[in-house]
Amino acid sequence: MEGAAVRERAAELPREPGVYQFLEHAPGTAENDVVIYVGKAVDLRDRVRSYADPRSDRISRMTDRASAIDFAVTDTETQALLLEANLIKRHQPRYNVRLKDDKSYPMVELTDHEFPRIEITRDPDAGATVFGPFTDKGHLEAVVHAVRSVYGIRQCPDGRFYGRDRPCLDYQIGLCSGSCGGKISREEYAKDVARVGNFFEGETGVLADPLREGMEEAAAEADFERAANLRDRLEAVEALHGSGGAAVDAREDPEDARTIDVLGASLEGDRATVARLHAEDGKLIDRDQHTLSIPDVDAGDDTETAAAAGSVADGGTPAAAENQPEDRLARVLGSFVQQYYADRTLPDRLLLSERLADPDVEAWLGNEGVSVSVPGAGREATLVDLALKNARRTHDTDEAGALRDGLSLSSRPTRIEGFDVSHGGGKDVVGSNVVFVDSSPEKSEYRRKKLDETNDDYANMRNLLRWRAKRAVENRDDRPDPDLVLIDGGEGQLDAARDALKECGWEIPAIALAKAEEIVLTPTATHDWPSDAPQLHLCQRVRDEAHRFAVRYHETLRDDVSTVLEEVPGVGPELRTRLLRRFGSVDGVREASTEELRGVSGVGGRTAETLGSRL
Repeated sequence: MEGAAVRERAAELPREPGVYQFLEHAPGTAENDVVIYVGKAVDLRDRVRSYADPRSDRISRMTDRASAIDFAVTDTETQALLLEANLIKRHQPRYNVRLKDDKSYPMVELTDHEFPRIEITRDPDAGATVFGPFTDKGHLEAVVHAVRSVYGIRQCPDGRFYGRDRPCLDYQIGLCSGSCGGKISREEYAKDVARVGNFFEGETGVLADPLREGMEEAAAEADFERAANLRDRLEAVEALHGSGGAAVDAREDPEDARTIDVLGASLEGDRATVARLHAEDGKLIDRDQHTLSIPDVDAGDDTETAAAAGSVADGGTPAAAENQPEDRLARVLGSFVQQYYADRTLPDRLLLSERLADPDVEAWLGNEGVSVSVPGAGREATLVDLALKNARRTHDTDEAGALRDGLSLSSRPTRIEGFDVSHGGGKDVVGSNVVFVDSSPEKSEYRRKKLDETNDDYANMRNLLRWRAKRAVENRDDRPDPDLVLIDGGEGQLDAARDALKECGWEIPAIALAKAEEIVLTPTATHDWPSDAPQLHLCQRVRDEAHRFAVRYHETLRDDVSTVLEEVPGVGPELRTRLLRRFGSVDGVREASTEELRGVSGVGGRTAETLGSRL
């Protein structure tokens, strides 16, 4: 776009906070426009107008490639910050610093159906009514559960909904109004959906008031566990609009912080590594590394406005400094913090190797009660130095790069998914799906699957991979596709897995690693690497973690001690634990009298009667 076209488009934009996108027209129809840059702004009109007269060749090339500018208005600058990160991770624009291994911010959607479905998503359906983004998926899940318990909005997939003639279990346990079985009219259901929409738009009382009434009623009936559950839901609901969904405690004294994340960043060419050390109560308990891609033409979100004004404005840095390593590291850290903590609880403190370049990110952290510092001496500076060493070591010992070279892959396998199957003679057959990002486990993205019972290892592996591939192809898995699939097993398991991938049309390279010989198998070759080869170490860690996760799930199913209690309404995990500790086993709970059951903390009269009748 020429400068005149940028100014003309900017004049059409509002003077409100929001997010703007530069689009490049790809061959074909308008639907093929590609997002090449995403930025945020306090004032959309002024911010976009600054691109009409680029102050550097790099940004000039970016605007020349653009064919259109799109935008979205937000209520607050914080929402603009979150939405910017969400769009960057969804579209992976070539001119933005991008965290390769992270997810988008979660949102809530009410689908465009006769009976709308409510769900948490990072990729909303066309025509859906969308609320968010939010910063804490766990917190949001509690809120959506509360919404469903009050208004009964369905969450089942369309295939299950339209294929039923009577309500499912969700209706029986009070999480759905039974729209699939005709238990509620379309008009009444629409009213409930509208109330849910009002809640997510800010009317907290629409949901908080029924929860509070239910909590008080449960307390009056001495049903203290139900009252406690409703209290927790009420707290989650009331906190949603106050903190954007991020349930984080603000510490008055940073020195008393219980959780600390230490971030060190290192640059090498067009790739940056951020190493994170995590400490709780003064003890270092976790460490990991993450890779970010740095565009060859770095538009620099706010550098042009800053350069034109001769000062740092709207989150920018002076243009004279934008090529300095320190400035690039500062922008890398800001992008990492913004994107990494999307679905994670923020720590009480952040210790950084560089100051953040973006004041909007700093303001967001401050509003969330996070203390941010760049220590220059003492124990905290030593921790930052340790994080830096971890970041630089990633460049020195690149296991994923060694695996790329060893397998002759076209690109570095940043994201690897491992699969294994566990069963006992064909009983309690389960499959595991673990995820490694930049050679480190990403446990929040692990998945497990209960499979049909058969004593056929090849068939079990084929079913497991078919499940994963089909979900990916049908866009029902919110995780990104892996660069490589690793199977725990030999040639037979690998062939079965590849059959499933081919059947579903999921074109992901697959390899296998058997425990006996520690030989890596591909469809065309066998690799017998030295025992100290870094690429073998990475494969072994993925294989071992997939095996561990599968075995643990199998053992859980095999031991059905808690399964019966899980099916009893009103008996949650804590109460199950107390009952089993008090009576020793499920049989002991069955044999207990009503008086003995009521002697357990959290068991009221109604729950005791339910236990007696269900067990």
